[in-house]
Amino acid sequence: MGYVTAAPHHPRSEAAGSARAGRLSLAVALLCGALGAAVALLATRQRWAEGTATVAGGAFPLTAKGSDVTGVPAALAIVGLAALVAVFAVRRAGRFVVAGLLALSGAGIVAAALLGASDDAALDEQAAQASGDTSASVDTLSHTAWPYVAAVGGVLILLAGLLALRYGRLWPAMSGRYERSGTPQPRRKAPAVDPDRPEELWKALDRGEDPTGA
Repeated sequence: MGYVTAAPHHPRSEAAGSARAGRLSLAVALLCGALGAAVALLATRQRWAEGTATVAGGAFPLTAKGSDVTGVPAALAIVGLAALVAVFAVRRAGRFVVAGLLALSGAGIVAAALLGASDDAALDEQAAQASGDTSASVDTLSHTAWPYVAAVGGVLILLAGLLALRYGRLWPAMSGRYERSGTPQPRRKAPAVDPDRPEELWKALDRGEDPTGA
């Protein structure tokens, strides 16, 4: 009667797989976070809405940029960029909190952009100023696609945050060589090499050290 043997466990292969997942997720998160913030900031500087107001019996053209409609996407894009950088300055629970902030920044951009896609308050305010009538409103209102472009930027930042939440523990952190005071910690002194033992000489050369001590 034959016996089925279990497949051997290879911790090295699992570690290598985790390292690859960490490197890939890190690259994707950095790309998505930086690109998303750039797209969101660019979109808020573009025309989101346009229309006309009746002034002195004629049609007066009005336009509103994204920053006129709402300042939330631009502000959260900057917060997202800061959080993306801060992810590498913290560890463990701190990294989880910062990654959550990154994800929330992206979600906030999406929500604000989608709400701004149908907003007419900015143009109504301009119509009131142009006509001198506080009750005036914009006519023939239309919106552009730029609010949805800003929402795409928010989605990219949200994706970066979710990747940080899922794989952030595998990402590297800033070097711990410097203490909190900013002063460098002393390097460990290399062990002395016995010139009468050739194997120690070779090990020192492999480490990039001068076995002669010069």
